[in-house]
Amino acid sequence: MGAKQRAKRTAKKAQEPTMGPGAEVGAEPIETGAGVQEEAVQPVTEPEEKPMEPMADLLARAESAYTTYMEAQKEVARAYRGHELQHDSAYTEAERQANAVCNEEIEKALRAREQAEQQAEKAHREAAEQAKRNYEDCVRQALRVRQETVEHAWASRNGAIERAWKIFAKEAN
Repeated sequence: MGAKQRAKRTAKKAQEPTMGPGAEVGAEPIETGAGVQEEAVQPVTEPEEKPMEPMADLLARAESAYTTYMEAQKEVARAYRGHELQHDSAYTEAERQANAVCNEEIEKALRAREQAEQQAEKAHREAAEQAKRNYEDCVRQALRVRQETVEHAWASRNGAIERAWKIFAKEAN
């Protein structure tokens, strides 16, 4: 049995009189002289509390309150969703910015690497050229020293031979 059906049954019971038929609120049984009891009607005074509202009114108010509660709950859910969307967009923006910074740094690093490679290639070419010049200088110097040594040795040989012939010529005479 659903909540609405129970509420309807309770409303019907609340509307039925709890005293016998024809009884009024505030009636007290009075004994008459013949021994027959009759109910005397006494004026009903308002209790200090509000009288109970009919069940249908209570149910309508409860349904209205429940509807208001559900609407408020939906509004809260929309607010949470809006908050979530704001965080999503903030995250997306932060991610986009991080990607942009990352890409920029990668491009800087690539340019720095290319520049370093160019400098290294230039230094390598210069070093190779310098090594070639050094080699050529060493070869020239070695050839010059060899030539000087050969010339000196030839001169020494010629001097030694000439002296030897002079000594021989003196002895032969």
